[in-house]
Amino acid sequence: MSDVKRDGGVLDGLRIGYVPEGVGEEVSDFASEWEDVHFASRVWERQVVDGYRADLRVHVLRGEGLTDLDALRQFLAGYHERDLDGWALAEFAHPAGTGQHDESQAFWLVEPGVAGYVLVDPEFLGVDALLATALSVERQT
Repeated sequence: MSDVKRDGGVLDGLRIGYVPEGVGEEVSDFASEWEDVHFASRVWERQVVDGYRADLRVHVLRGEGLTDLDALRQFLAGYHERDLDGWALAEFAHPAGTGQHDESQAFWLVEPGVAGYVLVDPEFLGVDALLATALSVERQT
């Protein structure tokens, strides 16, 4: 399968410059909030036998408590009810600064108070697609 570039549009001031081939065509935007952090979200889904599966989710997080990468990591650990000490993360170089990722999610601070956060279905997309998508999410110019 060839990897054709597909633009994901603009989400809350950030341009999603790449969407991996094969990601579902059903796209939904929504907003939510948790612990004083506002989420602007875009989700790509595809129909499966049992309903729909989210292949890709891109979030822009905004909140005063997102002061640095460590604060963002702590927030996400709480949001997902994860053990922070057991969360194996690797660093990656995002154009906005250092980010962190595991096999299904990548996050970075755009600036204090604003973060990018990308999640993939690891059974459908691998780390290469995750990071390619995350690296393409930048301020709208």
